[in-house]
Amino acid sequence: MMNLEQLRAGIDTIDDEMAALFARRMSLCAEVAREKRRGGDCVLQRGREEAILARLNGQLESQWQPALRQFYATIFGLSRAHQQALLADTSTPLRAELREAVARGSETVPVGSVVACQGIAGAYSHLAAGKLFGSPQIMSLRTFEAVFRAVERGLCTYGVLPIENSSYGSVTHVYDLLKQHDCRIVRALRMRIDHCLLSRAASLRQVREIFSHEQAIGQCAGFLAAHPDIAVTICENTAVAARMASEPGRENTAAISSRDCAALYGLHVLRERIQNEERNETRFICVAPQSAIAQDANRCSVLLTLPHHSGTLSALLQLPACLDVNLTKLETRPVPGKEFEFLFYLDFEADAARPETAVFLEQMQELSEEFTFLGGYQEESC
Repeated sequence: MMNLEQLRAGIDTIDDEMAALFARRMSLCAEVAREKRRGGDCVLQRGREEAILARLNGQLESQWQPALRQFYATIFGLSRAHQQALLADTSTPLRAELREAVARGSETVPVGSVVACQGIAGAYSHLAAGKLFGSPQIMSLRTFEAVFRAVERGLCTYGVLPIENSSYGSVTHVYDLLKQHDCRIVRALRMRIDHCLLSRAASLRQVREIFSHEQAIGQCAGFLAAHPDIAVTICENTAVAARMASEPGRENTAAISSRDCAALYGLHVLRERIQNEERNETRFICVAPQSAIAQDANRCSVLLTLPHHSGTLSALLQLPACLDVNLTKLETRPVPGKEFEFLFYLDFEADAARPETAVFLEQMQELSEEFTFLGGYQEESC
């Protein structure tokens, strides 16, 4: 019977052999890539990968077969990435799109750009637009869809929309609209959100009804639960809530909104920072008709659908680990008209102008049925 040190020595020997075999395998993969280039074959050969697994599974006990599949999923991913880099075709539509986006990203943002936002003066989207553009001309629109339409039709230069909150989750409707409309993300902002209770009333004891947007209501659920006798009414956004609370005859109402709205609509701040989490942040995206990748871009976003068969999602999720990419967001949305099929939205840390990012994008595109590059951009915080 071997002791622990002897067992570890045996594993070390096997690891040394495996490392040498791995290097040899990757070298042969490079030769395969050159043959594929001559034959015009694509990198992904799903039948070949399944044949390898079937052969190797036949050599192992059934208990090891699931682990073997996982092990080889990583090896296949690394092999594809290596081949993709060697076979990189700079004339593909995706590469051309990236080059054009980099060229647009070097252009100066127009001073006083027209920026569409959902809501009225004082809405958090308006505040985010001010942080992103300094002194934009705000186009106030009633719905998120109206913002996308205004961007598509050239009625404004940009649109700013909330897409997720740190404590209450995603704004799912915005993800759906990214699929439905031909817009690209060019900037993003994480902004701290401190909700206040605003009212014409002098004290909280006089308040009988609170207005706000459903996201803000969810972010302040703890405060509202502590005051169960106060009715809660959902409205279009937090700024509209403040305006409603300021109207004559509504002295016993209040709004969950920003401190800025107190001054805009002549309201008292009855309570500050009533959100559930002290550090409450909302992520806003800025969309434009075309991609524009600035020099300091640090994020990318894509939309894709996958073939509806076993192993496709696993193969997709292997890619970031294989290529050392930090995946920061994975959102799923149902595909309209298709039962139990989903659209995937991914954010990851990368500069889309770098060649290795293009390889990563192309590998995702190759795995996908539908693929949309939503943009490479800088994400700021304030």
